Amino acid sequence: VQQVLDRLYPEPPMPLNHTDPFTLLCAVLLSAQTTDGKVNEVTTELFARAPTPRALAAMSHSDVLSIIRTVGLAPTKARHLIATAQQLCERFGGAVPRTMEELQTLPGVGRKTASVVMSGAFGVPAFPVDTHIHRLALRWRLSRSETNVERVEHDLRALWPPAAYGRLHLQFIYFGREYCQARNHMPSRCPVCSWADNPLPTSAPIAAARSKAHHAQQQQQRQRPQPASPDDIPQLLLESPRKLSKTSVLYGERVAELARGGAAARLIMSATV
Repeated sequence: VQQVLDRLYPEPPMPLNHTDPFTLLCAVLLSAQTTDGKVNEVTTELFARAPTPRALAAMSHSDVLSIIRTVGLAPTKARHLIATAQQLCERFGGAVPRTMEELQTLPGVGRKTASVVMSGAFGVPAFPVDTHIHRLALRWRLSRSETNVERVEHDLRALWPPAAYGRLHLQFIYFGREYCQARNHMPSRCPVCSWADNPLPTSAPIAAARSKAHHAQQQQQRQRPQPASPDDIPQLLLESPRKLSKTSVLYGERVAELARGGAAARLIMSATV
């Protein structure tokens, strides 16, 4: 898995535009149920008008809503953004706190959002689990939990060293968007599922109960496209990733945008100074 991800995404860039921990926090708050491309569209104006917690805290709900109205759950997110900015000013001296516990006391900030900020803004090893990462962890048999996101995070963290968490988080996201989508997925053409999608070991009673179904399916399976082997991975990697939404951010597009030195590049570069 690591070999495939490193070949596809050697240096995965953060898909959300930001300039500092505060703007990253705002962008992540806006990203729930919204594509990163759509978030980047609205944060251009939002960050121009409110680049600091104090500036955002002074804005009215209607003003913020008018800027972010095209993102999902915009009214709630506008309230959370303003309330978070106010609490940053009142409780943390206008700075984003550097602990998971403190971050999760802010309005609208859960474990995933806090983990993204800790990793992306402060370089603290964290492995936030979003819908893409959860889906891939199940498909690749890296975790068994279908409902407990924290358990999935625990399972993934146990497989890699902490220094790899931040890069892997982004690699999983890009791969889930481009090759391993939730709908119309073709495991036989996936650079990982084609060879990693094997059944988990099961208990004897369960295995016995499935045996008849297994034999009945054998004939059909012989006529289906055969899964690729690891030797076929180079050819699979040549296939173009699928873009299911015009506002989703693909790896190649993001890298090209940063290379051109556009707005995203200026934001990312200023965040690293």
